[in-house]
Amino acid sequence: MSKKYFLAGLTSLFFLSPIAGHANDMLTVKTIGMELARDIANEAVLECRKQGYQVSAVVVDRGGNLIAALRDTLAARFTLQIAEEKANASVFSGINSGEFRDARGDIQQELNHVDGVIIMEGGLIIEAGGSRIGAVGVSGAPGGDKDAACAMKALEAVEERLEFAD
Repeated sequence: MSKKYFLAGLTSLFFLSPIAGHANDMLTVKTIGMELARDIANEAVLECRKQGYQVSAVVVDRGGNLIAALRDTLAARFTLQIAEEKANASVFSGINSGEFRDARGDIQQELNHVDGVIIMEGGLIIEAGGSRIGAVGVSGAPGGDKDAACAMKALEAVEERLEFAD
């Protein structure tokens, strides 16, 4: 092997290496879009309304940023805040807020002092195409289990869109 080919090979290895090329400087991530977030919030509110509950539903992206919020006509003002904090608890923990509450009852009170997070049932993770893209939180029904059920029905209503997301 000549010195010329050796240097060419060494040079190409240098330029192809992750250190030299900074291959991990940029990441491509999936996150929820406004239209899907709006539809999930709407479906959750409508599902609870069918059951006689006036609720708010909030959808946040994978970073906990508010994307969509909807309060039914007679839902209490504070249900918006609680719904968002339930969704944030799901983003924070990576699991549904009720599961997180049950798993970490030992530190629930401490976690409830984290700004923007409340450890109550009613927040569900939103996944699409194998990626966590956000979370939905519902508040206002008489019990977190009912909030979670409305959120689950909303996710079921958009299930095809989540399954076939690219």
